Amino acid sequence: MVPTVEIYTWSRCPFCSRAKALLDSKNVDYTEYCIDGDDQARAAMATRANGQRSLPQIFIGDQHIGGCDDLYSLDAHGQLDDLLQVSSV
Repeated sequence: MVPTVEIYTWSRCPFCSRAKALLDSKNVDYTEYCIDGDDQARAAMATRANGQRSLPQIFIGDQHIGGCDDLYSLDAHGQLDDLLQVSSV
């Protein structure tokens, strides 16, 4: 089963665009939650992201990845592809 990938964004956020570009370059299907100006959605995201309120916030499966820099760091260290692989569950 392929893990679900979810990303919380703002439509005009350059970091959100960079994170989505990396996922797109890897042909990853993801669900985007564009939360422009939606304080309730941002609060729900922050709860899910252990208090993090910056955007983007990225989740792979049940794991909170963090933001754009965290995603690129995982990729640079060769760990992102492993997280995106099909599990045998």
